[in-house]
Amino acid sequence: MASDTAAPSNPPALQAPINRSNAPWHLSYSYTEKVRNDLRSSYAPNNFSRKPQSILIVNKLRTPQVVRAIDAILEHVDRTYPNVRVFHEDRPDIPHGAEVWRPGQDSPKIDLVVTLGGDGTILHASSLFSTDAVPPVLSFSMGTLGFLLPFHVDDYARALESVFEGKATVLNRMRLACSFYDTDLKRKGVPGENWQVMNEVALHRGASQHLVTMDIFVDGQHLTEGVSDGLIMSTPTGSTAYSLSAGGPIVHPSLSAIVLTPICPRSLSFRPLVFPASSSVTARIGKHSRSHASVSMDGRVTQVLEPGESVTVQASPFPVPCINRSSIADDSEEILGNGPKRDGEGAGPGKEDDWVRDINNLLQYNATFRSKALLRHSRT
Repeated sequence: MASDTAAPSNPPALQAPINRSNAPWHLSYSYTEKVRNDLRSSYAPNNFSRKPQSILIVNKLRTPQVVRAIDAILEHVDRTYPNVRVFHEDRPDIPHGAEVWRPGQDSPKIDLVVTLGGDGTILHASSLFSTDAVPPVLSFSMGTLGFLLPFHVDDYARALESVFEGKATVLNRMRLACSFYDTDLKRKGVPGENWQVMNEVALHRGASQHLVTMDIFVDGQHLTEGVSDGLIMSTPTGSTAYSLSAGGPIVHPSLSAIVLTPICPRSLSFRPLVFPASSSVTARIGKHSRSHASVSMDGRVTQVLEPGESVTVQASPFPVPCINRSSIADDSEEILGNGPKRDGEGAGPGKEDDWVRDINNLLQYNATFRSKALLRHSRT
């Protein structure tokens, strides 16, 4: 059977001398040395004890349910925390009582981000802070499923109270910093443009009928030449998204790691790998690849890589601090969100690991057909 591309006789590093002073992965060495000793502390769970002076509300489309929720939160904040400024991103449907906020170096400082929507809303909130640290994120579900939705919107008053009283803890969810390079190893894109990705960077063949050939480097060392529909480089948070659908491993979000998952590879031995967060991973489209690679980042198509062009990912020094649900529940009967569990919610309240509950409730991890049937009947 004919293949899409002829295999090179020698590894790429042997075919032509590489000027490592210009290579994109060389740039990552100083970067990783700078943050290597800080990764453990940067991504470890920690307390959020500072009282917010400003809140940014990020929401999906203003459905009647979202409008009512935003109005209730604005009224509650104005009545309970009168000195707190409330902002909303610049949109035509900005709610009454909120100030306009635009991302940028000169924008007002935000102490707390409140999201109303699904996981995609949190990904959008992350993208608003692509050049600097992300404020703690308090995320409310509007009835959708998601690994990033610890609170139901009906619990907004108690959730905000726990934050303002300094009881909340955050889980710093890792992001990836991404850089693009042309065939001459020069940076692509607008100068000063930064890409911070919370879930994954996906390279895929798009509408092309041919497979993509790409060389993969880890810390400058050639790992393999892969021929596949594409490649996913994800964070532990993203390991339960696109990467999981492509056969990748499930990684606990408190870990610092980069997950490499091929999409429908030609070789069955091209399997997913997990690298430490101190690694720098470069995917370069092969010069003889019969297909380009479209690049999507957290579901947003950003650009197309032609043969010879590359993308380098590494751990960002700016994680997303997500406020945990279980960390602010107390031992009394009236714990946060106590009461009948709502259909469609994620984990319920308690002191245990939110993520462990979520992979059981959302993924029904290791549930047999029999146990699924029992679970379904138990909800009726």
